[in-house]
Amino acid sequence: MTTYIDLSIAIENDVVADPPGFSPSVTYVDHAAGAKQLIAAFPGLEVSQLPDEEGWAVETIRLSTHNGTHMDAPWHFHSTQDEVLAGGKRPSMTIDELPLDWCLRPGVKLDFRHFPDGYVATAADIDAELERIGHKLAPYDIVVVNTAAGAAYGGDHYVASGCGIGREGTLRLTSQGVKIVGTDAWSWDAPFVHTNKVWQQTRDPSIIWEGHKAGREIGYFQMEKLHNLEALPSTGFRISCFPVKIKAASAGWIRAVGLID
Repeated sequence: MTTYIDLSIAIENDVVADPPGFSPSVTYVDHAAGAKQLIAAFPGLEVSQLPDEEGWAVETIRLSTHNGTHMDAPWHFHSTQDEVLAGGKRPSMTIDELPLDWCLRPGVKLDFRHFPDGYVATAADIDAELERIGHKLAPYDIVVVNTAAGAAYGGDHYVASGCGIGREGTLRLTSQGVKIVGTDAWSWDAPFVHTNKVWQQTRDPSIIWEGHKAGREIGYFQMEKLHNLEALPSTGFRISCFPVKIKAASAGWIRAVGLID
């Protein structure tokens, strides 16, 4: 028997899951309003002639490919990828180019909830957590990071919550054949509000979006705004994360699900 664990957030109004100006908007048409739309297609038909005077329910959504639980493609990070691999730099993959067999694979959860908001996790942090849970990474493992942002979802401070994974940590995963990673935070990188403080002090541009920009060196796909990761064990599960197919896009929405057999 398989247990299914929903790892996705809903696309909805009035929940702070993105910075100001980037939130989705859902407009709802109920059955009463839908009845008026329906009869317009059938001249002479009256609303009173419909069962219970109801038509259809329909929603119109305004959103970006990065709203809700979604998967980023290497194209989102940079125009090229894989510059350190054999064969060298090549055009970055878009979301419709993701091989489907990468999207249903064994999962590994790294528990980084103890790290403070804005912390940038290193390769050493990843190695220590893998040692703690007794797992050796295999190519195509899907690695998800449970941060403090998971518990903050639904609150106004969600976007500023959780740790991030830096360039060093990202390359530690991708250099071992990991193709898909994920986080329950707004971004794979540390929240911008915290990174900005460091930037103001150091003026070091290498810290800006450094986990994402690691895709220039080794391309990878990245899930953001996952949810309910605390319900997963560290290992012994699979993740299903097929993205919506959008031509030449930087990301696609997913219904991420954890499968425990």
